[in-house]
This record gives sequence, C-alpha cells and structure tokens, in this order.
Amino acid sequence: MRATAAVCRCGESSVRVHGRYIRRLQDVAVGGLGVVIELGVRRFRCENTRCPTVTFVEQIAGLTTPHSRYTPPLRGMLTQIGLALAGRAGARLSAAVGITVGRDTLLRMVRAVPEPDVGEVEVLGVDDFAFRKGRHYGTLLIDMATHRPLHLYDGREGEDLADWLRGHPEVQVICRDRASGYAEGARVGAPQAQQVADQYHLWANLGQAVEKSVNAHRSRLAEPAPGDAAEQLEVEPTVVHSQKVLKIVARLREQHAAAHELWEQGMSKAAIGRKLGLHQATVRKLVNARSADDVVAKSLQRAHIVDPYVGHLHRRWNEGVRNATQLYREIQQLGYPGGELAVQRHLRRYRTGRGHAPAVGPKPPSVRDATSWIMTHPEHLRDEDADKLHRLRERDAELDRLTSHVRKFATMMTGLHGDRLEDWIADAEQDSLAPLASFARNLRRDLDAVRNGLTLPYSSGAVEGNVNRLKMLKRQMFGRANLDLLRKRVLLAR
Repeated sequence: MRATAAVCRCGESSVRVHGRYIRRLQDVAVGGLGVVIELGVRRFRCENTRCPTVTFVEQIAGLTTPHSRYTPPLRGMLTQIGLALAGRAGARLSAAVGITVGRDTLLRMVRAVPEPDVGEVEVLGVDDFAFRKGRHYGTLLIDMATHRPLHLYDGREGEDLADWLRGHPEVQVICRDRASGYAEGARVGAPQAQQVADQYHLWANLGQAVEKSVNAHRSRLAEPAPGDAAEQLEVEPTVVHSQKVLKIVARLREQHAAAHELWEQGMSKAAIGRKLGLHQATVRKLVNARSADDVVAKSLQRAHIVDPYVGHLHRRWNEGVRNATQLYREIQQLGYPGGELAVQRHLRRYRTGRGHAPAVGPKPPSVRDATSWIMTHPEHLRDEDADKLHRLRERDAELDRLTSHVRKFATMMTGLHGDRLEDWIADAEQDSLAPLASFARNLRRDLDAVRNGLTLPYSSGAVEGNVNRLKMLKRQMFGRANLDLLRKRVLLAR
C-alpha cells in the first residue's frame, strides 16, 4: 500500500502533494542487456517554514537515493569497477556487460566513497613513491599486521610523518628505509617506538658497495690465458694480426696519461678539466685510477654478439677457412643468433696480408656477473659460476676478503644475529676495501635501527608490495592520478 506522507531531509513529514512525474533509474544489467526502471514518484511540499527545501521527492528504501540515476546495487557495482579499473577501462568493462556509464562518472563515484577508519596500529610501515621520479614524491603508510594501506600524503618530509604519528601514540614499531627524513620524523613523532631498518634496503646498499669494490678490481677479473702448448699451432706464423684497439680505449689511455701528467704538475682537477675539455667527474675518475687498465677495463668488457664464437672463428681462420659465409653457417649451428654482416665485420681486420688471427683467451666476467656471484648464496650458485668465483678468490686476495665479509653479513641478516653487527662493522672499517668501509661507517649513523632490523622479525616487504601496487594504479590512470583520486584507489581498492 502506498504511503500517504513522505519525510523531508529536515525530518518534517508532509502530506501535501505538489506534483507527480516519471523517474527513470538504471539498474544492474540482466543477460548482458541494460535494465531501466520507470517509477512514478510524487513531489511533496515541505511544511517546515524554516527548511530551505520548498519541495522534495519521496524516496523508496533500497531503490532510490536523492539526485541519483542509478539504483544502489548498480551504484555499488560501478564504484567497485571504478576502484579496480579507474575511468576508461572501467567504462569499457561496463559497456561489455550492458551498462552505459562515462569514465568521469566512474571517477566521481570513486571520489565520493568515504575513507576507511585507520584504527589501532602497533607496527607501521613507511616508504616513499614517485609521482615523477627525481622530482615529486609522496609517502605511503602501511599497517604491517594486516598489510592494509592507512594513509597517503604528498611529500616525504619527516615533519609530515611526525604529525601523523602524534595522533597515533599506540605505534610501537616503525619499519622504514634508511632515509634520514623518516628517521627524524619517527624519532620526533613516536619516541616510544622502535625503528627498524628494512633488510631489503640494507642488502641493496651492501650490493652497491660490493659492485663498487668489484668495479675497482675489474682489470683483475680476467683469468690468465691458458699456457698449454698443445693448443697452439705447430708452426708459429710469421705474422700475427693483433686484436683491433677500440677507439674509446685508445682515447681513455691518452686522457689518463694527460690527466696524471697535469696532476703531478700540481694542477687541480677543475683546472685539468678545463685544459682537457673534460667533465669534472671524468677527470676525477681518471686521476683516481691507479692505472689506465682500470679505466679501460669496463670498455673492454663490452659484450658483442660475436664474442662467444670468436674462438671458433679464429681457429678455423688459422686453418685456412677464409669464407665468411661458411664460417657464419658453422657458428650458426653452434647457436649464433646474429647475422652474417657482424661476422664479416669481425673478420675484415684479418684479411690484410697473410697474418693469422690471434689466439683468444678467456673473456673476463663482467662486473655485474662477479657481483652477482658474490651476493648469491653459495648453495644457489650454479656449479660453473661457483667454480669461477672460487678461481677469482684464489687470484685476488681483496675480492676473497670481500666475499667473506658479504657472507658474514648474510648469515647475520638471515639468522637475526644483530648482536654481531658492531664486530662486523669494525672488521669492514679496518679493511682496505674503501666502498665496503664507507658502507660500514654509514651503518653507524643509524646503528639502532640497523641492529633492530637484524634482530627483530619485521621487514618492509609488505610496504614494497603496496608501493608496486600503487605504481600500477598510478600508471593505469595515465595523467588522471591526482593525489585525491590516487589516495581513494590505494586505500579502498583491495
């Protein structure tokens, strides 16, 4: 039975019917077809003289809401689509299931959803993310117990974090990276909380120090050429063509010699850069290098698609096979993925005169490969890589000590032996490996948080996962990911 009265927004009931009209509401699609409900409604006049509303429309619970053209079930469905897919993708999916809606409407629905209550937080995760890398950053806070995003704000200043923490005195543990801003904000806003430096960032910082150390020894990475006379030609050729010297290698050797000559004369690095026309960073690299080999080693390690097959090419060339097409077909059967032109270019340098191609020694590992071997658990290394690392450690005592330091740190980190940290730092500081010693000294600046990170069973893995998810949501919205809309989707889309 239809009610004779309706209630205004001011709470006053009215029986005075002002008029009637047909209201059309879009509902959830059925069988892929859109559903439109035509509903005859009455407009009432409000009898409260103090109410700003003169007339109002009666509402049907569960079916209508003021000023809405969608039923509550459809509005809830579209809101979830907007949270999951944002505007354009959400509109396309809605059209596929028989619902016509614009992308701007979906985004307005997302913005209208109220944010969830933060509640009590004991273990908090903090990390930054980039709106525009290198220029504009924001901060994301995570409840580490539930992995639920709690707050998202513009900037990554410590004072903003301190303001949020003052409103949540129940926080007992704060997981963060080693940024000084977050450390200061946590100290000021939550002095009662333990700060935990994340193990991922500690391991990443150690990896950077290891790579710098290996890079300083890259000229020693190559294994000595095999001296087995049986592998040499029975008759030594009268002419042997040497490997072509790369232009960049020749230029670096000249620049290294010139820079060291001027440095010994007492010129500053800035003056050397002006005289030689080089950037100050390049001059610093040249002056700090102990020899020219340290400078050119990286260029010599540059990989080429023919490199793995040079030994076969030179052997066959010295046997008298000078047809590049035939040699190309031979290495193609060995797995060569490139084209014939690259083979022709490599062999072109040996066609002058009657010379032989040089014997090819083993190619040195790249700095990144050697770093990877050192940073990988010994049980997870391939036998071939483990053997290469073993030989490398036998040849270079400093890289041997570097590997030992890394494995001691890994044991301390995985076993949560934070009590060993100060001994490890002292050993690393006394070593001659400058990048590793610098990393160890840096740990002292945040010693309590680092020790907690190596002792307590907390990590920022959930924070990093949410940051990756945030990046996906941001890119999904192209240029529409303003802070308010991004915040809604991060906090509500699960």
